[in-house]
Amino acid sequence: MAVKIEPSWKQRLEGEFAQPYFNQLTTLVRQEYRQYSCYPPGPLIFNAFNLCPFDKVKVVIIGQDPYHEPGQAMGLSFSVPDGIPMPPSLINIFREISSDLGKAMPTTGNLTRWAQQGVMLLNATLTVRAHQAGSHQRMGWETFTDAVIRSLNAGRDHLVFILWGSYARSKAAFIDRSRHLVLESVHPSPLSANRGGWFGNHHFSRANAFLAAHGLEPIDW
Repeated sequence: MAVKIEPSWKQRLEGEFAQPYFNQLTTLVRQEYRQYSCYPPGPLIFNAFNLCPFDKVKVVIIGQDPYHEPGQAMGLSFSVPDGIPMPPSLINIFREISSDLGKAMPTTGNLTRWAQQGVMLLNATLTVRAHQAGSHQRMGWETFTDAVIRSLNAGRDHLVFILWGSYARSKAAFIDRSRHLVLESVHPSPLSANRGGWFGNHHFSRANAFLAAHGLEPIDW
């Protein structure tokens, strides 16, 4: 199946694209986009891959579902385009960065600059129907993105996997901790973060320390 995706990822994932489940998935997604408003826009479904080639990945941040309200989803977990108000989880992410690294709160929630530095902002489900959180779960996306995580685990060394919340933390089973750093905490959503365990996790400074220790350029968060 012809999938428009960055060449290094296409090479790594061509076995997945040939699987029956992926053919069924693309059929379902096309039907959804024809019948309903869905996000992100079609050309941005693989944005996380297109902005961050396989060999450039340094950090993987795993989300669950794209934002499901108009104008928010852009194919990067937790990110919103310039000019769109920051969702509460993203505000808490930036608050932790400010506390951890002493950086000022940014004026935009667009995380393209992270992706271009090697931060893979991967949602487990890459599409969603408008106003219906989780509506494209269990269609096959999770099988695909689990294969992405396994490919990164096997094909790269010294990556940082950042897992927030119970769903993302379940992906730790795929990751070799002897070769990669796994950082886990509660989700940055207000419901979880305000119970404790989010603020003060120092994931951003810890990720950068690991990268620097392995001769890699830290991320400008």
